[in-house]
Amino acid sequence: MTTVGWANQGDAIARDVPGSSLALIDAGGDGSERRYSYDDLVRLSGAVARGLLKRGLQRGDRVAILSANRAEFLFAFLGTMQAGLVSVPVNWKLPAETVAYIVGDCDARLVVGDDARLGLAPDGVPKLSFDKDLGILLDDGPFKAVAMKPEEPAMFLYTSGSTGRPKGVVLSHYSHLWAMSQRPRRPGSFGQRSLVAAPLYHMNGLAMCQTTFSHGDTVVLLPQFTTRGYIEAAARHRVAFLTSVPTMIAMMLREKELLATSDLSAVEAVRMGSAPITQSLIDQVRAAFPKAQISNGYGTTEAGPVVFGPHPKGLPQPELSTGYPHPAVELRLVRDGREVEDEGMLEMKCGALMTHYHKLPKATSKAMTPDGFYRTGDVFRRDENGFFYFVGRADDMFVCGGENIYPGEVEKMLERHPGIHQAAVLPVPDELKGHKPIAFIVRANGADLDEQTVKSHALANGPAYQHPRQVFFVDEMPLAGTNKIDKRALARQIPAAGDLQK
Repeated sequence: MTTVGWANQGDAIARDVPGSSLALIDAGGDGSERRYSYDDLVRLSGAVARGLLKRGLQRGDRVAILSANRAEFLFAFLGTMQAGLVSVPVNWKLPAETVAYIVGDCDARLVVGDDARLGLAPDGVPKLSFDKDLGILLDDGPFKAVAMKPEEPAMFLYTSGSTGRPKGVVLSHYSHLWAMSQRPRRPGSFGQRSLVAAPLYHMNGLAMCQTTFSHGDTVVLLPQFTTRGYIEAAARHRVAFLTSVPTMIAMMLREKELLATSDLSAVEAVRMGSAPITQSLIDQVRAAFPKAQISNGYGTTEAGPVVFGPHPKGLPQPELSTGYPHPAVELRLVRDGREVEDEGMLEMKCGALMTHYHKLPKATSKAMTPDGFYRTGDVFRRDENGFFYFVGRADDMFVCGGENIYPGEVEKMLERHPGIHQAAVLPVPDELKGHKPIAFIVRANGADLDEQTVKSHALANGPAYQHPRQVFFVDEMPLAGTNKIDKRALARQIPAAGDLQK
């Protein structure tokens, strides 16, 4: 399979598989199930394209999508781009005023979505409901995707807004066509099934669907992630490929009884990305899926999902490594304004780079170097064989008594303790040290773990300055809209500063 000949990102649907081949299983959360063939996928996305153009929308106009994961989301996403319009998936878990900001910022001419979430969009923009207005949105008939210039925008994906207002990442038609062309299909018969439960407004799940459709395989789509729903869908649909953020897999692994009674023997590969992983999590995944290939993925909204690959000399990839630089991607590590070999902020250049941040020229120039590299803001280290390892976000790093602390590194160390299932480390102000680390801990099933045990483990396995000065135990980690741990929600659970002075 190749992307050659696809002049439109929305049209990147395999045509060399039988039209009756299964493209999508919409595993609705209410027990319902809808199945769509490749003929259906082409017909329904084309019907969306026809319907949008029939409404008078013009080339380059933006269409916002405000919906939980469902088949219609994907038809609208693909059909919008086929029509020469720009698809804007919106994170509906953001506050209503932020959703309204995104819809206004992208100058959406239309908002489509489900009844439960369309109300978040401002009333001044026309809306069509997947639940009530599908007959209006669809216009059946043959449709040939509009031929787009490679540099024309295909979609806007908005950042999470964790450090300010969300920024609209403008991605061209070429960007993800290039990314799909660089993601080889795994060997085997067509129709291999991939389970997608990550929200489709996020790169992780969206890129997985695009790649799967371009390969002629099958997406099993869940409306949202729940541990039981994820396990049951993987077993019932004989899923071969699990793609997720690490937090989702960690939560799933706590359902030991359900895992023990579920037939997950079809799982061949587990890919975790969008957040750091730990050795403890890898060990647990291997125990649950002994036949599966486990991979540690990395990508960014601004530069796509293709960054790392296998070593050119065939060296085995260390389990915590994200891999060796992909041959079609340029990478460099920068520290204190100069390129280094060992550890620094990752900068990258590849075909999937965004064109710019929408309406934000200063932010764009800050994110891009004069020679065209994207400054990821992520700190990596490189070993003697050229393998890369994620260290942490540069803006997550804090200083404790003159020492730099990356929370992800401390979390990895804490999770090596068999009684710790998950750890989240946050800084709190300290008069003497500037900041000091504290930890939220989810105990492993049946573990008898107290605060002193956690501290002693940290002091025995890491530098003293990294040990958490206070430990809070929680039943489960709160999730943000991208299914990563919501550290802002955890921060709200921290006692007043006076109670933390120890």
